[in-house]
Amino acid sequence: MTTALIVDDHPIVMEACKQLLSTAGVKEIGEASSPVDAYRAYRTLKPDIIISDLTIRTGILDGISFIRRLRLHDKTTPILVFSMHTDPVIISRTLEVGATGYLWKTTCAEEFVKAFHKVRQGVRYLSHEVASELAFMELRGTANPLSTLTLRELQTLALIADGRSYGLIAEELHVSYKTVANTASQIKVKLGAGSLPELMRIGIAHLPSETGRRNIRVA
Repeated sequence: MTTALIVDDHPIVMEACKQLLSTAGVKEIGEASSPVDAYRAYRTLKPDIIISDLTIRTGILDGISFIRRLRLHDKTTPILVFSMHTDPVIISRTLEVGATGYLWKTTCAEEFVKAFHKVRQGVRYLSHEVASELAFMELRGTANPLSTLTLRELQTLALIADGRSYGLIAEELHVSYKTVANTASQIKVKLGAGSLPELMRIGIAHLPSETGRRNIRVA
């Protein structure tokens, strides 16, 4: 009997995934809408496969942190990422920390089920679009300005692009205001941004906002 854990914070996406997994023969499906819930559900259910978003609740790219932490003590459970993040740097980081497969949320139901079966068998699966983005990034080398950023810097940039103040970012990432300010300064240097508005423009160009995330999810 195949068991699965879905980690996503939008009810419509959750229900759609559950229906697709049921048609694929999954008999037991766990649900989690935050990283904390995901860890608890994982320990209780011990799923055969995990399907996870990257942005859970308001935690920008918390899905990557969840995967990285899980892989510290579980190297084998297949993880299929189902996300609206299309930037190849984010996709690459996700695979580096241990995801088995990656799909965009614009994919069709048939491909979702196909990816599920492949990943369930431990086989790496990338949609054609995802594979093309990664291949194009390799051809361009380091042309993508986000390629030099750490995960925490990517999270901070995404929140800046969403218009969050340093104070709100500090609360969301559970760090100090000073840490956020220092991180933003480091990002400016790496991306060659001379001001916060310029940094925000770079972030908007490469990372979808929280508002955009919600709009894409319910479509």
